[in-house]
Amino acid sequence: MQRIFTVFNALGLMLVVFSVAYLLPILAAYAYADGTVLDFVLAMMWTLCAGVLMWLLTRRYKGELSIRHGYLLVIGMWTAMPAVATLPLLMVLDNLSFTDAYFETMSGITTTGATVLTGLDNLPPAINIWRHELNWLGGMGIIVLAVAVLPLLGVGGRQLYKAETPGPMKDSALTPRITETARNLWLVYFGITVACILSLKVAGMNWLDAICHAFAAMGLGGFSTHDASVGFFNSPAIESVLIVFMLLAAMNFATHFLAWREKSLKVYLQDTEAIATLTLILASCVGIAVFLWWKGTYTDFWTALRHASFNLVSLATDCGFASVDFNQWPIFAPMWMLFLSCVCASSGSTGGGIKMIRTLILFKQAGREFIKLLHPAAVNPMKIGGHVVPNNIVFSVLGFIFLYFMTVATLTFTLTASGMDFISAFSAIIACINNAGPGLGQVGPAGNYSGLTDFETWICTLAMLAGRLEIFTLLIIFTPQFWRR
Repeated sequence: MQRIFTVFNALGLMLVVFSVAYLLPILAAYAYADGTVLDFVLAMMWTLCAGVLMWLLTRRYKGELSIRHGYLLVIGMWTAMPAVATLPLLMVLDNLSFTDAYFETMSGITTTGATVLTGLDNLPPAINIWRHELNWLGGMGIIVLAVAVLPLLGVGGRQLYKAETPGPMKDSALTPRITETARNLWLVYFGITVACILSLKVAGMNWLDAICHAFAAMGLGGFSTHDASVGFFNSPAIESVLIVFMLLAAMNFATHFLAWREKSLKVYLQDTEAIATLTLILASCVGIAVFLWWKGTYTDFWTALRHASFNLVSLATDCGFASVDFNQWPIFAPMWMLFLSCVCASSGSTGGGIKMIRTLILFKQAGREFIKLLHPAAVNPMKIGGHVVPNNIVFSVLGFIFLYFMTVATLTFTLTASGMDFISAFSAIIACINNAGPGLGQVGPAGNYSGLTDFETWICTLAMLAGRLEIFTLLIIFTPQFWRR
């Protein structure tokens, strides 16, 4: 029980840290005079007070967390953050229920980009800034940010980092100290974000749109300031800039850091996962463009290539921007894009899904099984990028992929049982668990998730949380072994 209070103590500190995030929308509300300054100030104070109160009530239990309590803190963080983030939405937006507000903020923090809001063009600028800031903070992971801060407050961070960091190879550090690693990742993340903002401004966006879309692109969150998403701008230049930065965000940020530290692009050529991701996405862009041109969806190949490239990269990287309603394309194209959303993002990126490293491991394991059938006595270690992958990682990947597909199947059947059609239900779960945003049918890019019942909304919210925490982190607390001493 004492350890549980230690979790609450750390969670209180993290809420205090999170309250600082309200400063940006407060500044935006003041600059644009949109009438929401008081709402955000109150939300900030309530969040700060809640965090301070939790810390004061549990301060005598302050201490180092075990691994299992690190998992509890991660889950507590990713459920508490969206809850307090709903405060300004509930105060500013009339007739918005807590269910829809929580869905919106969970979508923001998990970088899913699915929305229940309409009239985005007319939202107060501070609300749009807040939604997109949630995308940006959730991108690298609020927990990793806290890992860089909480050690200064006396709370160890390695357990949190191991519990939250995506991908199967979690023990490879860029620097000897976990705090320094987290800070370096955030510096790279911040630097690329600034470059994205400036590039979008040069491409033709105003400052508000540039900041919001850069936050969403780097977090691979896909929120937009317009109901028509990126299609509102109808600009090949803006789409090109976003393609570049979405691809950068879909790569391992450790690779970006190493390339910057060594001042060499050779680092990217040595990243097997990045090469596989870029090859699959770029080949798919050309293939889908040819398919749409052949089917007559676009009479001009270059127009087909433009729209196929942007929307495919957006969905494959789990960002979720849209420039056209790809729900109207021949079904093969959007289904292939949804499939890519499952496998294309790299580990250590801001994307979701199975991740490319697990896909490569699964592919190579299938090859090993063929060899084993032909040569039962052969010793055939798995290698990726010249490095041997231990069998325990292979087994972990196989277990993850099994749980991934079982979760998709279970939640899809749950939505269909509620009355949703299969295409809408399946694509909604795939889009939410991959943190990709738009699906097909009822939840396609021309619509949103506002038509879902409360029950369906909570199911999709659960899918977003499970996907962001990579399933194991969430499901492990429901196992009897987790609670045994």
